[in-house]
Amino acid sequence: MSVVIPALNESRNLPYVFGRLPPDLSEVVLVDGGSVDDTVAVARALRPDVRVVRQTRTGKGNALACGFAVCTGDVVVMIDADGSTDPAEIPAFVAALRAGADYAKGSRFRTGGGSADITPVRRLGNAILNGIVNRLFGTRFTDLCYGYNAFWRDVIPTLELPDPRLPAAETGERERIWGDGFEIETLLNIRAARTGLAIREVSSVEARRLHGESNLHVFGDGRRILGTIATEYRRARRAARPRHRAMTPLSVAARLASMAPADEHDPGER
Repeated sequence: MSVVIPALNESRNLPYVFGRLPPDLSEVVLVDGGSVDDTVAVARALRPDVRVVRQTRTGKGNALACGFAVCTGDVVVMIDADGSTDPAEIPAFVAALRAGADYAKGSRFRTGGGSADITPVRRLGNAILNGIVNRLFGTRFTDLCYGYNAFWRDVIPTLELPDPRLPAAETGERERIWGDGFEIETLLNIRAARTGLAIREVSSVEARRLHGESNLHVFGDGRRILGTIATEYRRARRAARPRHRAMTPLSVAARLASMAPADEHDPGER
């Protein structure tokens, strides 16, 4: 199992995050966005085997794409470095995948979930955007804009994320390559649904950021999320929706057995 953690000046939060990671991880990928504090040094001190990747552009979406590109685990989990997503919940996401899901999607609004961080404005915006997506794409999401997700590594190509090797656009939020910003959660969720992946929501409790300030801009990022929904809906209307066979426990085992060469690692080890 590979855990991808985008980070920008999160040195004070990493001890908590790394301390709650499950002990049986095969890989931790920290994607640094150009931190000017000791984020990278702290990560290496806490976990000498951490794999540090420098993101190629700016924004959370680009950081995640850079991390996904180097993952070697059968399962990829994305969490935040600020302490808001609890690494101790990772086994619940993995259990959903082992039970047949292709994509396990965190939700703060299912029974057992919650948030100590979301503001009334963000809650309302998420509810409106979530309702639009459910109506347009026939989904039943309860939480659209949440960044705690896990999926089998072999579904990454179907998500068609912006290539990390593309050159950066001109400076400015409007010129940023689409998918490089906080719209990434919406993009992942919609594309997982559009390509017919078997999706299962997992209840999750979001905590407050431990230290520092969020890079999220409610209205600017909200506009990008709305633009993402519109763009993906146009794409859906232009192309027939392909079907992806839902996984069964037996096919999960077959998938594990076929993914990596036997001389690299034991597929049963996560």
